[in-house]
Amino acid sequence: MSEPRNAAGGGGHASPGPHHPHPQHPHPHHGVRSWRREVVELAALFLAVGLAHLLTTLLGHRDPGPVVLVGLGLALILGSAVHRRLSASEGVRPRARVRAEQPTSLWRVRARVAERPGRLAALAGAFARLRCNILALQIAPAGSASMMPGGCDALDEFIVEAPASLTPLDLWRAVDRAGGAEAVIVPAQVRDLIDPGIQALLLGRRVRDDPGELVAAMTELLRTADISRRGPGEPAPEEGPTVMAVPLPAGGVLVARRPDLPFTPTETARAAALAAAARHRQWADE
Repeated sequence: MSEPRNAAGGGGHASPGPHHPHPQHPHPHHGVRSWRREVVELAALFLAVGLAHLLTTLLGHRDPGPVVLVGLGLALILGSAVHRRLSASEGVRPRARVRAEQPTSLWRVRARVAERPGRLAALAGAFARLRCNILALQIAPAGSASMMPGGCDALDEFIVEAPASLTPLDLWRAVDRAGGAEAVIVPAQVRDLIDPGIQALLLGRRVRDDPGELVAAMTELLRTADISRRGPGEPAPEEGPTVMAVPLPAGGVLVARRPDLPFTPTETARAAALAAAARHRQWADE
């Protein structure tokens, strides 16, 4: 696979296998809790013996033993409490500090994949090794070669949160090794985490209520500001992976361009449905 002109990354598929229960392991803090309990029990024993001896001393005997036993018991209890407080602080605060100090970036990673068991797991593992967090995943058919050259079984798109030190090329190489093909990586934004299907429904309702909002709604749906109208008499644009022509209700087409990220067959279908919502409103008014 050759590296694309933009940094690239990928996607994949896996069929869920049978679930195997994991062996039960002792809780990592079990030994610590047992040790603390024994210390407290020993301290209680010292206190009880010391107090009993102190009682006999008050009755007339002179012996420093009670004071020593009571002191040891109190010291053990105090030491156990301090140790517990320090352990809790060391186990939580440094980890939170590391997370807060590490800057991150959002990336949209898209790749063509074959339907093979384990492919999605391999890609997830590749992201994990780079300390990336998968925030969203969309899986769609890649379509035929007429819609997406070099047609493949599926097209996977990830929104990942990655350490700021990672470059798009780092992500591309990781996905390439995990089996992703023709991967593309572009910066993502928080709004890209909105579910595309729900977004399409909301935009369709908006266009149905006001057909004049079609261009603005199409801009949100396709995530590109490069959208223009062409009238019925104007020549049709030459369509390709990064150029989409959507027929308009009143004639002509709406031309959308997105040079950094090719349109998918699913996006093409949603754009056509959005234009149809405006067309239905026009027919209703007539």
